[in-house]
Amino acid sequence: MAACLLALVTGQGYKEAVELSAANHDHVLGSATVVFVAFCADWCPFSRRLKPIFEESARVFHQENPQASAIWAIVDSQRQADIGDKYFVNKYPTMKVFVNGELISKEYRSTRSVEALTNFVKYQLSTAINEFSSQDQLNQEMDKSKRNVVAWLKKDGPEFANLKKVASILREDCSFWVPTDHFGTQTTENKLSFFDPDNNEEAKFTGNFNDYDFVKQWVTDKCIPLVREVTFENVEELTEEGMPFLIYFRDPDNKSTDKVFGEAVARELYDQRSAINPLLADGHKFAHPLKHLGKTKEDLPVLAIDSFQHMYLFPDMTQMNVPGKLREFVMDLHSGKLHKEFHENLDQRMIELAKAKAARGITDDHEAQAPSARPIDTTPPPSVFKELKPSDKRYSILQKSEL
Repeated sequence: MAACLLALVTGQGYKEAVELSAANHDHVLGSATVVFVAFCADWCPFSRRLKPIFEESARVFHQENPQASAIWAIVDSQRQADIGDKYFVNKYPTMKVFVNGELISKEYRSTRSVEALTNFVKYQLSTAINEFSSQDQLNQEMDKSKRNVVAWLKKDGPEFANLKKVASILREDCSFWVPTDHFGTQTTENKLSFFDPDNNEEAKFTGNFNDYDFVKQWVTDKCIPLVREVTFENVEELTEEGMPFLIYFRDPDNKSTDKVFGEAVARELYDQRSAINPLLADGHKFAHPLKHLGKTKEDLPVLAIDSFQHMYLFPDMTQMNVPGKLREFVMDLHSGKLHKEFHENLDQRMIELAKAKAARGITDDHEAQAPSARPIDTTPPPSVFKELKPSDKRYSILQKSEL
C-alpha cells in the first residue's frame, strides 16, 4: 500500500498521458514535480496531429525515465472548457507546464516531435541551480550580462527548498547560484542577493526565508524587469499577454538610453503594469515597424505604441523625460484621445491641402489625372506586431469577444 501511495504522490504511477478534467485537476497537478499539459480540441486539425505524438512521447518518456516525477496530461477543451478558461487558452493546441503545482509563464512553442517534447520535460526536471566551490569560480562563471541570484542557504532546510521551487519557475529569467556543501559551511548566515546587469548593483533580501510567497515575489520582481527586450523569438509570447506595446526602438550599438527609458517607465507608469507592455527593440532588426511609422534607423531612438489595431508615434523624443509626458501618451491611448487627435490633425491637414490646391488652381479633375499623386492616409498606421501573433498555420485561433 505504501509503495502504491508513493507512486501516486510522485507521479510514477502514471505511465501514459492522462486526461485532465475538473474532477482530477487539483490531484494531478499536485502529484508530480512536473506536469506537462496539452490543451487540445477534436475539431482542430493541429490538435489531431499533436495528440498521438504527445501520447507516444509520454510512453517513451516513462519507459526511459521510470522514476521521474512527471505527468503528461491532455485536456479535451470541448468537454473541459472551464480548465481552458482558467488558464486563458486562446488557441489550440496549447502546451503548458506546471512545476511543483505552479504554472510556468512560458508555454512550450517548439518542435512537436517525440524527441523535442521528451527533452523539454527532462529539462524541466533538471536542476535549475548552479553550484560554485569558491568565490573565484563564481566570479569567472557567472555571466554578469544576465540577471543572477546568489544564495547562501543550508541545503537540508526549508529555506533552500523554497529557493529550489522559485528557481524552477524562474530559470528562464534568472541564473541561480549556491555554494557547494563544503564551501557553504564557511558562512552560518542565510543570505540571498540579486545582481542587476544594468547597474552591477547587489540587492539583498531582508525578508523571511521561510515565507515562500514572499521569497517568490521578491525574486520575481528582480528577475522579470518592468521593461523587457522584444525579439523575434519571444514576440509571439509577448503578443499573447494581450497588452498594447510601448516600444522604444534604439540602435543596438548604442543602448545607453535603455536605462533612461526604464527609469521613465518606472516613474511614470508604475501603476500601468497590467495595462501596457513597455519593451525595448532593436531598431535595425525591427526596421519594418519603423517604416510603417515613416521612420528609419537614422531617426533612432523612436518611441511608439502598437495597440494591435494601430501604431502611434510619440511626437517629440526630447519630451520623453519631461514629467508627465510619457504617462500622458499612454493615458491618451486608453482614453481614445490618440485616435481622435490623429483624425483632428488629419482634418486640419485636409483643410490646409485644399487651400493650397485652391491657391494653385488645382481642381479635383486635375488631381485625378495625376497618377503620381500620393493620397493622404486617413487612418493611423496599422499594427505591425499583430501580424506576429500565433500563426493560423500552426494553431487554431479562438476568436473571443472582449466581453
